[in-house]
Amino acid sequence: MPQLDFATYPPQLVWLAITFTVMFIIMWKVAVPKISDALEARQMRLEENLKKAEDLKREAEATLAAYENALAEARAEAHNQIVKIQADLQEAAAKEEEELNEKLDAKLAESERAIAAEVEKAMESVRDVAVDIAGAAVERLSGGAQDKAAVEKAVDSAINGKA
Repeated sequence: MPQLDFATYPPQLVWLAITFTVMFIIMWKVAVPKISDALEARQMRLEENLKKAEDLKREAEATLAAYENALAEARAEAHNQIVKIQADLQEAAAKEEEELNEKLDAKLAESERAIAAEVEKAMESVRDVAVDIAGAAVERLSGGAQDKAAVEKAVDSAINGKA
């Protein structure tokens, strides 16, 4: 094998040095800058994508915060409306109850007046019957006619004394 021949080492080393130098210069001047540019472009795209992602994230967070605020405001408004409606209903119920109480009080007062008038009529009827019965009892017991005014006075005093 010619590579292992010690006599051919120095020219192989010279060509190795020349080839290495040429390849190093080509890599240094052509390939490495292209690779470097590609890496820098890739890095810039990554950074831009990260910035866009951060911007989108901030925008999404702002949108979410706005949505949550709008939702909270809507809930608060709905709660306020519910409270207002409940208050209105309670007020209407209280007003209706008050009107019904007034009507019932008026009917009760009217009924009491009617009952009092009927009681008064009944008492007059009872008084008249009591006067007639007392007069008849006095006539039977005494055997003679009694003064109707005296019997009425006695019945009135008996009714007023018990009342």
